[in-house]
Amino acid sequence: MRLSSYGQASTSPAPVSRMMAEFSHDFRDGVDINLGIGYVNEQTIPVAGLREAMEAVAADGRKYRQAFNYGSPAGSANLIASLRNFLIGHGVGGLTESSLAGKRLAIGACGATSILDALGDVLPQGIVITSDPMYYIYAEAMERRGFEILAVPEDAEGPSLEVLREKLNGLGPRADRISFFYFVTVNNPSCTLLSNRRRRALLEVAEEVSQAQHRKIPIIYDLAYELLLHDPAVEPFKSVLPLDSSGIAFEIGTLSKILAPALRIGYILGPDGPLMNALVQKTSDTGFSAPLFVQEMASYLLGHKIEEQLSQVNAGYRQKARAVLAGIAEHLGPSIEECRGGSAGFYFYLTFHEVETHPKSAFFQFLTRTTGEPEVDQLAGSKRPRVLYIPGEYCVHSRGDLAVKGRRQLRLSYGFEDAPRIVEALSLMRAAVEYAKSSRQVVCPG
Repeated sequence: MRLSSYGQASTSPAPVSRMMAEFSHDFRDGVDINLGIGYVNEQTIPVAGLREAMEAVAADGRKYRQAFNYGSPAGSANLIASLRNFLIGHGVGGLTESSLAGKRLAIGACGATSILDALGDVLPQGIVITSDPMYYIYAEAMERRGFEILAVPEDAEGPSLEVLREKLNGLGPRADRISFFYFVTVNNPSCTLLSNRRRRALLEVAEEVSQAQHRKIPIIYDLAYELLLHDPAVEPFKSVLPLDSSGIAFEIGTLSKILAPALRIGYILGPDGPLMNALVQKTSDTGFSAPLFVQEMASYLLGHKIEEQLSQVNAGYRQKARAVLAGIAEHLGPSIEECRGGSAGFYFYLTFHEVETHPKSAFFQFLTRTTGEPEVDQLAGSKRPRVLYIPGEYCVHSRGDLAVKGRRQLRLSYGFEDAPRIVEALSLMRAAVEYAKSSRQVVCPG
């Protein structure tokens, strides 16, 4: 059977997908601990509110017209209005009615992921400039589609401006292949918070490159975790949209992290024009529209439940972040070179001094009980837990500046598992560190 180049590249699962599938195949509930999965905590999902929203939509056919039929590819008018009211009313990103007046908001076919996917169809195949560590799921998907990833190492505020300019200058004539800039503002996986001044500076760089290329090169800010800013010490995030005089800045948001992933509500906000028109048409081509009754449910929840929901969700993640951070300090402190995270979203990103974390490492094999040593593995009939995380090797670009350092890094999620189980996993990681050292499988920092 003949397949497209993308189809051929998709016949084999990505490394993370394969690893997760293998682990989940015989996952033992209540025994094994999954810190790799990026699911939200089940306790944050407002099940009663979802039921109430469903009943309200079904009962009010005047407000929620034809809610169980096809909808507009641009999105439900109710949901678009509710999102605008939410953004303005809560001062999200410092947005106001005047700063939103000239911007268009459209709903994706199936969450924010569908909008990211659509960008690969409506923008020219070429170079995507992003951070390193990178949002590996999207970066790998774009490479399968024939795009090239230019990954820029981060500092404490986001992608390094100095390195970014060096890499842009190094492109030379190939700069005409730049397709778009893409940055996750609370980076998944590295947990780096893109500072307000750095996001403004990145916009300025994108404007400079656009002017040099005599074309508009979009810069996409992925806000997936911004509503989960639960550290009061962090400066509130500011949108760059009011500063965008060139019409190249777009923000992608989602309700998955604060309401429920299964709603699959993602949106894009930015200047009206060819890109927004193309994305709306792509939504139509994909499935006419996002499920209309789900959009209407989200609109209801934004109008009736969002204040309480935001407060509860962020309080819950803040409490878990503190507990997990204390666990990291207690069990892994001396072994850790750097720990990022705990202020927004639900990830920590750890860099070890010398212990490797990739799937072939002693550390990983100890935690997944795949060392081949019966006294360590003891899986048959035992209650010895296995622990899964996302190795840093998968999070950095394989041909980028951090390829070696990534072998000593990992991302752990504190979203899904309860805090006591996560702390238990951290104690097992301490044992894995000792096992790796006894196996003499350590490296010099690089």
